[in-house]
Amino acid sequence: MAQNSLFAILLRSRWYLSFALAAGVTLVCMLTLPAHIAPFGALAATPLWVVGGIAAWRQLRAPSPAQVERLLAESAALPWRSFAQQLETAWRAEGYSVQLLNQGGVDFRLERAGQTTLVSAKRWKAALHGVEPLRELEAARIRESAAKAVYVALQPLGENAALYARDQQLVVLGGADLAALLAKSRN
Repeated sequence: MAQNSLFAILLRSRWYLSFALAAGVTLVCMLTLPAHIAPFGALAATPLWVVGGIAAWRQLRAPSPAQVERLLAESAALPWRSFAQQLETAWRAEGYSVQLLNQGGVDFRLERAGQTTLVSAKRWKAALHGVEPLRELEAARIRESAAKAVYVALQPLGENAALYARDQQLVVLGGADLAALLAKSRN
């Protein structure tokens, strides 16, 4: 799905926005179309109802802002081994096979459905994230022909690093997304 498509935007937005938009489309169809066609026109809102349901399900299962803050603070206090174990447990809960590597800027190799993802997570506590670890990760992704590369960071990337990550399509896992992943290691 395209990053800025209507459905992608609605999936990232609050659930009730999709429902409001769907109700609006349904109402317009019921008011403007002839009575015998209006119910069929209102079916055009079905994808919006579905997206709203998916967004609601995701948001109900996501950690609260207080939980996010607590999980991130706890992970910042952990030593590498404990943090790595939490990540491994969480990814296994998501259906990945996980291999701990610790080589050349890559800490994990994840595999699921025939796709490989390389992860760099050892610098998760760093206050400043530069471009060099991202370059190492990207070089490893190219060398191993991996589908994706993920960089784990508690703090936001610096401006140059963020631009590099965006340009190379590296996934930066931090903040609420990292907390949601870590929460899966506790279930």
